[in-house]
Amino acid sequence: MVGVSTSCNPMKKNQDLPLIGKSVALFDNFNYKGEDDFYVSNPLSDKKCFYNPILPGWYSDPSVCTNGEGDYFLVTSTFSYFPGVPIFHSRDLVNWRQIGHVLNRPSQLVKLEGQGISGGIFAPAISYNPKNKTYYMITTNVGAGNFFVKTQNPFGEWSEPIMLPTIIGIDPSFFFDENGKAYIVNNDDAPDNKPEYSGHRTIRIQEFDVNTDRTIGPRKVLINKGARPEDKPIWIEGPHLYKINGKYFLMAAEGGTEGWHSEVIFRSDSPMGKFTPWKNNPILTQRHLHPERPNPITCAGHADLIQAKEGDWWAVFLACRPVNNKFENLGRETFLMPVRWSEDGFPYMTQGEDLIPMIAYREGVERDSTVTFGNFEVKDDFDDTALEMNWLTLRAPATDLYSLDETPGYLTLKCADISATEKKTPAFICHRMQHHKFECTTRMLFNPSDTEAAGLLLFKDEKHQYFLAVSRDGTDKCVSLRKVDETETKTLASRPISEEVKTMNLKVISTGTQYDFYYSTEAEDWKLLCKNVDASYLSTAVAGGFTGTTIGMYATKK
Repeated sequence: MVGVSTSCNPMKKNQDLPLIGKSVALFDNFNYKGEDDFYVSNPLSDKKCFYNPILPGWYSDPSVCTNGEGDYFLVTSTFSYFPGVPIFHSRDLVNWRQIGHVLNRPSQLVKLEGQGISGGIFAPAISYNPKNKTYYMITTNVGAGNFFVKTQNPFGEWSEPIMLPTIIGIDPSFFFDENGKAYIVNNDDAPDNKPEYSGHRTIRIQEFDVNTDRTIGPRKVLINKGARPEDKPIWIEGPHLYKINGKYFLMAAEGGTEGWHSEVIFRSDSPMGKFTPWKNNPILTQRHLHPERPNPITCAGHADLIQAKEGDWWAVFLACRPVNNKFENLGRETFLMPVRWSEDGFPYMTQGEDLIPMIAYREGVERDSTVTFGNFEVKDDFDDTALEMNWLTLRAPATDLYSLDETPGYLTLKCADISATEKKTPAFICHRMQHHKFECTTRMLFNPSDTEAAGLLLFKDEKHQYFLAVSRDGTDKCVSLRKVDETETKTLASRPISEEVKTMNLKVISTGTQYDFYYSTEAEDWKLLCKNVDASYLSTAVAGGFTGTTIGMYATKK
C-alpha cells in the first residue's frame, strides 16, 4: 500500500500524557482509510488482476524505464513539494514499491520558495543508458531551468543537479541510441517565438554528449504544432523518443492537461527526423466518450512506453477520475495498460470507443501484499526516528519546524510564523488524498495561546484550504473549521472546549463531493462540527493548478 507505516503502538494513548511545550502541538497518530465505492463493489478475486490507477491520488506525469534485467523504475512530478520526484521499483510492472525520492536534498531543489504550489518540478523523465550503466532523471524546475541528475544505483543517492542552459522550455527527456549517441527532446516555444495561436508549441531535439554531460550541436524543431497542424493543436508536450524495430518513434501529449488531453505518435528513420504522424492519432484519449458513462476516466495522456523483459509492451500515463464527471480532488493519477500494435507498425493504447480499464491484468503476474492500489489504510504512530517516505512538506524539508525525537512517540510541530497561504515553508506535514471516499483522523495534544492554531489542514493551494483547528476565539479555547484563501479566513463552524481539555481527536470524512468534520475529547464520542462542506472548493475544476489535494498536520501563529 502507498505510504503505509508499520509502526503502531496502541498502548501509547493509555500512557501518561507528555508535557505540552509552549507554541507546539504534539500529534500522537495519523490514520487514513480509503473507502471508494468501486473497489467495494468490484473486489479482485483473481490474483492476476490489478486496479487502475496503479498509483491513486496525485501521482502525475509518470515516466518509466528498465535496465533490461527485470528491474523497472517509475517517477512522477512533485511541483513545489519536498522531497521531489518519488521513485518506485517493480519486478513485474504491477507490484510497485516506493524506494525513495530522486530529489531528497535542498541542494537539488533550489528556488522553490516564492513559487506557487503548481510551480517547481515539472514532468520528470527517467532513462537508463546501458552503455555506461547509468540512470538519468531529467526535469524542469520552473524557477531555475532544466537539469538532470544521475546515479548507478537508483536505490541510493542521486547526483547534484547538472544544469542544461541550452534546453529552453519544459518536459525534457533523454534518448540513448544503440550507437552510443544521446539526445534530449523537449517542449519549446513556436518557431522564432511567434505563435500563430494560443497553445502553439514545438518539440525540439539536441544531441547530448554523455562523456561531458553537455548538449552539443544545434537544436532542431522536430514537430511544429502537433499531429494535425491544420487543426491548430495545443500544447504538444511531454515527448519521449524510442527506437523500436529499427524505427524511431516520437510520442508526445497533446491537447492540454484537461478534458481534451491525448497522446500522439510519429515515426522516422532518424532521431533527427523527418517524423511522420500516424494516420489514426491520437493513440490514447477519452475526450470523445459520452460524459455520463459509468466511472469515467478523463484527461488521459502524458504517457511513457516500456517493453517488459518478456517482450510485451505497456504504457504508464496520467488520467483523472472525476466524481459524477464533474470534479475530483485527487489530481492526475498514474495508470497502466497494455500497448497494442497496428498493422502498419504503430503502438497505441486506445482507438474508437475503447475505455481505459479500471481492472486489468498482466499474464503471469500476481499482485502481492505491497499493492499500491484499491482501498487501503495508512497508519503512522510517529514512533520512528524519521518520517516515512509518503510524507511531504512544502518547498523545503521543514526540519526546523517538526521533530520526532523531541517528544518520542509524537510528531512535534512548532506553531510557525509562516502560514500555508504564503509561498514559503509552513509547519505542515502532509499526505496525498488518494480516494474520493475516505476517513482521516489524528490525535493531538495542544494548548494554544492567543494567536496559535493547530490541527488537520486540507490543502489544494495557497488560496484553497480547509483547516480543522484547535485555537482561541478571543480568550476562549475552541475547535473550529476555517475556509482559507489568500486574503480571507472565514469560520464555517466553531465550538467551545474546556480549558481542561488537553487532548483532541479530529476527524474528516469525505464522500467525494462533500466533507464532514468531527471532533472528540478522550471522554467523549465523536461530535459533528460541520457537515456537507463543499469538496469542490479544493478541486482542480475550481482552484486550477496541476496538483491534487493533500491532508495533514499543521500548526501556525497566523
